[in-house]
Amino acid sequence: MEVKKVGPNRYQTVYGRYLEEFEVGAIYEHRPGRTITSADNINFSLMTMNQHPMHCDEAFAAKSEFGKPLVNSGLTIAIVLGMTVNDVSGKAIANLGMTDLFLTAPVFPGDTLYAETEVLEVRESRSRPTQGIVKVLTRAVNQDGVQIMSFVRSALIPKRGHGVGE
Repeated sequence: MEVKKVGPNRYQTVYGRYLEEFEVGAIYEHRPGRTITSADNINFSLMTMNQHPMHCDEAFAAKSEFGKPLVNSGLTIAIVLGMTVNDVSGKAIANLGMTDLFLTAPVFPGDTLYAETEVLEVRESRSRPTQGIVKVLTRAVNQDGVQIMSFVRSALIPKRGHGVGE
């Protein structure tokens, strides 16, 4: 975690990166990991009105090919995306889009997820001279190292000196 001194014996956590701090090919390992609980899964599923019994009915899920509940993929996506914010979009003006989203292995309650993000492209905005676009590839694995997801995302990032509150 990076910090900056803001006064005598006073420090502030630095959150996110400016455009100039991204380098094509850099890989950010997002830590800590996140263990998904049954309560996380049921609450998210019901809160989002996804009442599929594979997420919230253990007796139903026990009869499936998996033999147990699956974590709602919307929750998995949200958690992995959230894990990337401090390194990728903590200073972002806006997320511009996600593409190539692949869910490559099932996720179960009790699984712990880890993620990493590779910087694919960094460029100045053609229409906003104080901002730029960063394109990244995020991959997530479970506690056994099995890749469970990947996606490409683009975000609008300010240049140094042009972030919110500067």
